[in-house]
Amino acid sequence: MATAVETLDKLERRITISFPISEVQSEVEKRLKVRARTAKAPGFRPGKVPMKMVAAQYGYQVETEVLNDKVGQAFSVAANENKLRVAGYPKIEPKNAEGAVEGSLSFDATFEIYPEFVVGDLSAAEVEQVKTEVSDAEIDKTIDILRKQRVHFHTKGEQGAHGDGGEPVAQNGDRATLDFVGKIDGVEFAGGKADDFAFVLGEGRMLPEFEAATLGLKSGESKTFPLAFPEDYHGKDVAGKTAEFTITLKKLEWAHLPEVDAEFAKSLGVEDGDLAKMRADIKENLEREVKGRVKAKTKDSVMDALVKAVEFDVPKALVEQDGQRLAEMTRQDMAQRGMNVKDVPFPPELFTAQAERRVRLGLILAELVKANNLQATPEQIKAQVEDFAQSYEDPQQVVKYYYSDRNRLAEVEALVLEENVVNYVLGKSKVTDKVLPFDELMGNNAQ
Repeated sequence: MATAVETLDKLERRITISFPISEVQSEVEKRLKVRARTAKAPGFRPGKVPMKMVAAQYGYQVETEVLNDKVGQAFSVAANENKLRVAGYPKIEPKNAEGAVEGSLSFDATFEIYPEFVVGDLSAAEVEQVKTEVSDAEIDKTIDILRKQRVHFHTKGEQGAHGDGGEPVAQNGDRATLDFVGKIDGVEFAGGKADDFAFVLGEGRMLPEFEAATLGLKSGESKTFPLAFPEDYHGKDVAGKTAEFTITLKKLEWAHLPEVDAEFAKSLGVEDGDLAKMRADIKENLEREVKGRVKAKTKDSVMDALVKAVEFDVPKALVEQDGQRLAEMTRQDMAQRGMNVKDVPFPPELFTAQAERRVRLGLILAELVKANNLQATPEQIKAQVEDFAQSYEDPQQVVKYYYSDRNRLAEVEALVLEENVVNYVLGKSKVTDKVLPFDELMGNNAQ
């Protein structure tokens, strides 16, 4: 039996659940008899243990199970009868003695319900639709990056198949191999000494003073110079201090970038070495990457617009659950990166704002999908899987990979559903086209 639903707050509700003690006792006795068939105790054969001993050993556990089952069933029935959409899990507490019915057990169930809202007119919602073109300049820049990834180093000043690299003096782009030792107040410090240490000048791997001192040296030459470590330097023992370094250049090599020819094209997988086909392949890959990033940018803009356009109260229980999930995901991600997070606290409260936005968007998307029949169709899911598969050597194998696992297919379905929502909102809202430079879209990764 359940009382009428009490409204405690905007989304918070409470009902009182009651049932006769005799029902609980009857069910406990029934389950103990079942347990007694296999119960074991010293001096007794299995199934022959006296009921008093069975009750003493298992009574509390069985009674707890029965109460949980009874309360859960009663709450479920009450929620269905009152057509309540319960958000999260109810908080169950025994009713105090004053409110209890004699001969009955009573519990208060406090819970939240999903908010009732409608996604109304979106014509005033402002959305940015990003557009980015892939030009010859981007293809050329990508080819330069691919060349640098295949760089070969040769001893500078020595004649070879590709030349001598010019005057054997250290310049930006050269790879220098040297010995160095650093001292603070005349004393060597940890990490301040190395032999045969190699780095490429101009890449910013070393502190500016170190690189500046290396520039202009010839093999066999040494130099001593002061180096001031920044206050925020990662090595706390030397941060903010000035050291005296002595370096000796042992080897100097110049960078030979491969020519953009048939051999280069073959190294990129173009079997016949056709340069035009190589450029077409690079453009296709860049356009695929651009397409994904443009979609993501536009989707973010749509989601921002929806959050602003639709206001409602979000169930705290769902936000707390998602905050805990985000905290655990962060912990796992950091652990996978090799960080020791065993004793590091990850309070879910740190993720509350992010969790609330995620929950809010989830509810909005669900309402839009339901109200406008935006569910992902099998044809859309298939097309998305095939699109994923295009960039792999054996597309059909990738298609089988997705269709062999329901969870993987569900992830694709969720992506298609989001795209359906994005397209729906773009068709209803005030859309502004924004041309984004390639490098800005790619986060300067292409430079």
